[in-house]
This record gives sequence, C-alpha cells and structure tokens, in this order.
Amino acid sequence: MDITRSSPAPVRVVAVPPEPEPADLTALPEPTAVEPLQPLPTVTATTSAIITTTTTTTNVTATATATDARGRRRRPRPRDLLALLRPGQWVKNLAVVPLALLDTHPWGAAAFLRTGWAVLGFTLASALVYVVNDLADRDRDRLHPVKRHRPIASGQVSTAAAGALTGVLALSLTGWAVAGPAWQWWPTALYLALSLAYSQGLKHVPLVDAFIVATGFVLRLVQGSLLIGARMSEWLALCVFSLCLMLALGKRRHEMTAAGRAHRPALRGYTLAFLDHLVVLVAVLTAVSYVLYLRDDAALAAGASLVTLLSAPCAVFGLARYLQVLLVEEGGGNPVHVLFRDRATLVNAALWAVLVALALLLPQASA
Repeated sequence: MDITRSSPAPVRVVAVPPEPEPADLTALPEPTAVEPLQPLPTVTATTSAIITTTTTTTNVTATATATDARGRRRRPRPRDLLALLRPGQWVKNLAVVPLALLDTHPWGAAAFLRTGWAVLGFTLASALVYVVNDLADRDRDRLHPVKRHRPIASGQVSTAAAGALTGVLALSLTGWAVAGPAWQWWPTALYLALSLAYSQGLKHVPLVDAFIVATGFVLRLVQGSLLIGARMSEWLALCVFSLCLMLALGKRRHEMTAAGRAHRPALRGYTLAFLDHLVVLVAVLTAVSYVLYLRDDAALAAGASLVTLLSAPCAVFGLARYLQVLLVEEGGGNPVHVLFRDRATLVNAALWAVLVALALLLPQASA
C-alpha cells in the first residue's frame, strides 16, 4: 500500500435547519408570573365620587324641572303652591282649636265665629312654618324616599317662588293679628317663635324636637280658649299634649323603620326599643288625663256620668288601635291618614263623638 497517496477527504455533513413553521396567531402567550394585585387606594374615593356625582345629578335634575325647554324659569302651578301649604294637615287645627268649645256653655254664634278666627290664624301660621321648613330642608328631603316629592325638593316650586309665598303668608298673618282682639294673638306668636327655633336647629335635638311639636298643639288650644273667653282645663291641655307627643314619637319610629336615620339627625338619639317604651308611656298618660278631665273639669250634665263612663273605653280603644298600627302593622308615618282613613278608627271616633255630644247637650235638653 502506497502511503504517499493521499486518502480522500472526509465528507462534510452540513445540518440544514428545518424551515420555521408559520406562527400560530391563535395561540396565546404563556402566562408569566404576575405579582398579586394590591388593593387600589382610590376605590373609596372613586365610590365617593360616584355618589357625589349621582347626588349632584339629582339636584341638577330637580332644578331643571323648574325651567322650561328654553332654559327660562317657569312659573309654579297653583296646584304646586297649594301642595306646598299642605292643606291635608289643616285638619289638625280643626281638631284641636275647637276643643275650647267643650268648656263653653251655652254655645252661640259669637263663640263659633271666634273659634273660626282662631282656626284661620293657626292655619296661616302653620302654612308659613311648612314653607319655611321645606325651604330649609330641601337638600335633605331629596334624599328621602317620600319627602323628595315635595314641591321644593322636587323642583316644582323654585326657592324664589317659595320665598315670595312666605312673604304673602307673613303679611296675611300680621293682618290677622291686627284685626283680632288686642294681645290675644300671643299663642300664635309663641308658636311661630318655637317653630323658627325648631327649623334653625332644635329639630336635630332628640326628644326636644318631639316636645316642641306637641307644645304647638297645646298653643292651638290656648289660642282657641283666649278668643272664646273660656277657662282652659289643665287636664285637657295635658291630654292634648300627651296625645300629640305620642303621635310625634310614633312618626319618628316609622321614619326609622322606613328610611333609617340618615335623613333626620335627631333620629340618632333614638332606638326602636326606646321609642316603643316612650309611646306606651305617653299613651297611658293620655288615657289617665282624659278620664281626669271628664271627672273634674268637663262641663257635663249631672246625669251624664253613664255616658261619660261609656266614652272612656272609646278613648282607650283609639289609643290601642294607633299602637297596633304603629307597632304591629309598621304604619304611623302620617298620623292624619291613620286617624282619618282607618276604618276601625273612624267607627270608634264616630261612636265616641256621639257619646260626648250627648253628654254635652243633655244640660240644654233638660233646660
């Protein structure tokens, strides 16, 4: 073998890389490690901003309803102005002021005219108070499920129109005081002063708010007694005060169950159990003072003791029915509706009125 002859060169193998496959556009990239998310510090701020924006939108919407399509402020309808005066609440004056006639015998045209004059004065005063309260509470009323439909809160009556109506009512009330007997308008003036203090801040003080409302009804009774010239019974005044205090406390209990405590700051000083105890306590005081009034001060006939005795169960039944509506049926938001729309209450009140009328008219019949 010839070793000088060169051997063939080794074959070089070159590896050809495979052709790349086309990229799969539908494939998702593999997930990479992600750090756990930290709570965003702006969530609360964002939520607050959303709530603020919603409230602002509601206010803007309510204001926009008082303007027409061209942006001009439209005049409030007479129906909206009348609703602002709350004519459904005027029955309170008709129910309380004429109680002064119970101690007046014999009845005459002059007594009825003076009673009507007292009712007119307190109707003007209470309407003025309603308008002032709605003006002061319009922002808070917009957050209430029922009160947001009031004329000012809903934007049906502008603040300027409500202010003008306030001036008209104030002038009318001044004319009523000047035209009436001198210095016998002080109960109405005291009612306005208490109502103004109530609107400016006392309505936010627990217990004080309800006591002021009840005192206003006693002042109605005092106004009627002054104009008629009758002596006011202390037991009757206590009965009216305790009854109206019970209704005021019951209204606040219903507000707590229906809308919570947010819309009325004074409700933070109450609990349902506390109000339940207060309502029952005041109901007992109402029944006792009514019986004592019939026994000591009522101008009844000598032979009307049986009629008087029969009227006492009617009074107790009326109180029990209201407590049933309030505590069992979760009603009592509007005491006027409870007293004048409940069938059981209406039948009981009719029977009660007949018995009291018999006890009052027997002296005239025997004469």
